[in-house]
Amino acid sequence: MAWLVEDRLKPYRAKRAEAYLTPEIKKLVSEKYFPRYPTKHAALLPLFHIIMHEYGYIAEQAIDEAADFLEITRAQVQDAVSFYEEFRLTPSGEYVVNVCRSIACELCGHKDIIEKIRTVFGIDPGETTADNKITLFEVECLGACEQAPCALINEDLHGCLKADDFAVRLQQLPAAASNGHGHRH
Repeated sequence: MAWLVEDRLKPYRAKRAEAYLTPEIKKLVSEKYFPRYPTKHAALLPLFHIIMHEYGYIAEQAIDEAADFLEITRAQVQDAVSFYEEFRLTPSGEYVVNVCRSIACELCGHKDIIEKIRTVFGIDPGETTADNKITLFEVECLGACEQAPCALINEDLHGCLKADDFAVRLQQLPAAASNGHGHRH
């Protein structure tokens, strides 16, 4: 679990004229999720997933828009988004590499994977390559212990990794992600 600490007293200014919560996103959430839950607030996590899939991160402006849309406070939205490590508050590279650090992956060599990425790409967990191609994260269990050590490249699971082979796989990634996770508006 990661707790993100931010200075919440700084003034917020919208960075773009168009909304992150488009009419299409609001319609989807209203029709698909509102009927499932007793309150609008309960649709917050599905909304985060939609925003993450669409933009690759949750912008500060999207936090305000989500609070208004779900009729909750900005603090409630901020607390939820900063509690879950899968939600990012800043843009990431085209490819987000999540290396599992659970006990199974740790015993099977996850540190070798991280060290190889550090050596080959010059980034530590939480950082992005200079060309904005790869962002690296260490995450808690990916639920694929039988494939330890494992990692996600965007939404694709890769298991039974060997550090050298995985680094080569990352070097061979195309210039642009095709599954939408790296998509930016």
